[in-house]
Amino acid sequence: MQKEPVTCLILATLLEAKPFIKGLSLVKCSGKPFPVFRGGNLTAVISGIGKANCAMATAYACLELAPRVLVNLGAAGATDKILPLGANLHVYRAIEADRPGLRTKAPHEHIPDVLKGFSLAAIATLDRPTLDCAGRRALAEKARLVDMESAAFIQACRKFGGKCYVFKFVSDTPAHDHGSAIVSNIEKYRDSFFEFFRLSVLPRL
Repeated sequence: MQKEPVTCLILATLLEAKPFIKGLSLVKCSGKPFPVFRGGNLTAVISGIGKANCAMATAYACLELAPRVLVNLGAAGATDKILPLGANLHVYRAIEADRPGLRTKAPHEHIPDVLKGFSLAAIATLDRPTLDCAGRRALAEKARLVDMESAAFIQACRKFGGKCYVFKFVSDTPAHDHGSAIVSNIEKYRDSFFEFFRLSVLPRL
């Protein structure tokens, strides 16, 4: 695989990636160990869901693709009832709520790079879905969003020295506690999220 500098997009699933692949005219160039799609100096890697998958895919991208910058994109849940479905947010801090420090008991924190001019939010990353209201409420004091990849993405980027950004759209709120509703919302809002990325984020990378 070529080692020229690229802008690398890390997405958890094809469900979230479809408008990016189509809209950016990306072509599949590899299937293992991760699906990789490429077009010009843009590359998308489909990591799979969860911290371990995302960390491995990000490390793979850093070592094999020599990215100039990496961007983690995709769906996230809202921990409160204020954020509307489809809202686009720029993550400025990720906490691992399920990985507290041995001495401090505080969750590990990871800080990505941040671009000015976007609505910001902290995100909690856990290795299990957080769908129930009680689980979201427990996280709401520290983070307005919750997902399963962001913290691992940032940690891997920092380990390999990559510049990294995280953008998410709200796919579910405390009112959505079923996977089928979340999938439906991702399908509903993924195109507008891609347009937000294409028009507002990509020109600034």
